[in-house]
Parts: sequence; structure tokens; C-alpha cells
Amino acid sequence: MTFISLVRHGQTDWNLAKRIQGSSDIPLNETGRAQAEATGRALAAGRFDAIYASPLSRALDTARIIAEHVGLGEPDTIPAVAERHYGEAEGLTGEQILARWPEGAPVPGRESREQVVARALPALRELGEQHPGENVIVVSHGGVISSLVRHVTDHALPGPGELIPNGSVHRFRYLDGELTLDRFNLGPEDRDLFTASVM
Repeated sequence: MTFISLVRHGQTDWNLAKRIQGSSDIPLNETGRAQAEATGRALAAGRFDAIYASPLSRALDTARIIAEHVGLGEPDTIPAVAERHYGEAEGLTGEQILARWPEGAPVPGRESREQVVARALPALRELGEQHPGENVIVVSHGGVISSLVRHVTDHALPGPGELIPNGSVHRFRYLDGELTLDRFNLGPEDRDLFTASVM
């Protein structure tokens, strides 16, 4: 069995302003760097064999900070786990989006959750095959993580109004071609849960 821990990147100024980022490459702010440090310290309680990240700088820089804490080198990038494309909605707040495209109206250029899963899930399965019996970290984005969690739990999680916090960890198990959710929404305060050994 392989454990794959998906980590959401630290905060950016657009997160703080509640603006949709999508494929826009917005860097970490000071709070985001501090969140990455806290997550890295928590993950250091466990053993990890490899670290990967979305190529967007907010994820890659988060992964670099975490890598220093867990004793790994420069993260490899995986384009398939980059954030969901939001098309013309990028840079807008939720209120602005609803004003332009009322509930249910298609947003030009926005990737569906199904499309996100179709690109991200095979990439994680490939990692599972490449790292049998190991612990792997993948730093990604809220839209990707929530889409994958919905898919593998048949929409049981996230619950109504439940968010994917910056710096949170979501651990998946990979075995025999199947990806299942092991732990959801772990934070730095849950560091004891990061010590679980790979079977």
C-alpha cells in the first residue's frame, strides 16, 4: 500500500481577498509561508519518501518549504495536479462571479470537476505505481483536492460548507489501482496522525 498525502498550498493575497485564482500564478504571502512551515513541521513527525507539487508557484514554494522539514530534495512537478481552470472567473470574488453568471450559468473557460478528476486521478495512480509501499507528499490546490475527495467518497465529503484550508493535509491510500481516502482535513495540530506507517 502507498500513502499519498495531498497538501493544499499556503495562503496567497488572492485567497485573503477571496478571489478565484485557478491557473493564475499567484505567489504565497507571509501567512502562506508560515502555514507551509507549520505543515512541514507537522509532517516531519512522519516518514516520507518523495515530494511532488503543482508547477504553480504557490504550490511549488509550499512544497519546497515542506521538503526542508521532512528531509527531501527539490520537489518534482506534476502539471496534472495544477489548480482547476476557472476561465473568465479568475481574479473575481464569489459575488462578482454570481453577478456575471447567475447560479447554473456556464462560466466561459471553467473546467468542470469531472475534467479535473480525469487529469489528476491518473497522475496519482501513476505515483502509486512508482512508489509501492512508500509515503508520498503532493502539494496541490483546493479545487483539485476537493474534486478528488468528492470523487473517491461518492460526494460524502467535503460536507456542506466544509472547506479545504490552506496548509491542510488529506491522506489517500493507493492499492491495486484504487485510490481511497484515509484521512481528511488534517492540520498541524494533528501531527500525531502523520506518523502512521505504510503497510
